[in-house]
Amino acid sequence: MRILVAEDDIDLGEIIVKKLSAEGYAVDSCTNGREALYYLESVRYHVAILDIMMPEMDGITTVKKLRANGNLTPVIFLTARDTVADKVKGLDIGANDYLVKPFSFDELTARIRAATRVVSANPTNVYSLADLTLDLESRIVKRGETEISLSAREYALLEYLLLNKNKILSRHKIEDNVWNYDYEGGTNVVDVYITYLRKKIDEGYSTKLIHTVRGIGYIMKEEK
Repeated sequence: MRILVAEDDIDLGEIIVKKLSAEGYAVDSCTNGREALYYLESVRYHVAILDIMMPEMDGITTVKKLRANGNLTPVIFLTARDTVADKVKGLDIGANDYLVKPFSFDELTARIRAATRVVSANPTNVYSLADLTLDLESRIVKRGETEISLSAREYALLEYLLLNKNKILSRHKIEDNVWNYDYEGGTNVVDVYITYLRKKIDEGYSTKLIHTVRGIGYIMKEEK
């Protein structure tokens, strides 16, 4: 999933980006509200993590403008303000969640999962197709009873494919959601990682789950 982190504390922002990237998320970052609004209006994000006290445009104003433009990207506020009134104000203007600093990274990732469950209409932390399962909390992937080891990027790609199972996804759309905004890799990066996934997910099984749609991209569906 693709996440935007807007945090004016550069050290904290770098830590959050590093940890989320290690978890397999595609993460973009900025340090003020104007940049955050630009990113959110230019790219589709699954979640935005915004500091409230940012320069140029604070988080409250950023979310107000975002919602006024009809953008419903889930927003998690990070802030040192911990009064009930502050939390109520943040939620009332359109934020989806509120996390007080200092916070546990495990709690942040749990709140990210909760926010994306609402958007995807998936009531649990487990995505599945046929005998393939992906547990968002434990990050364990299985085909039947066999556990499959994936790299962070392979995991992110599989998560996105399962989130959109039975839908045809173009290469551009996959790259836009799984890789960072400033990624400058090879033009065939999606094809390369699809090949990696097929070897781990489909090789040796009669029921294939990852399929090529000629001239367009890929679809994940159950098909023998």
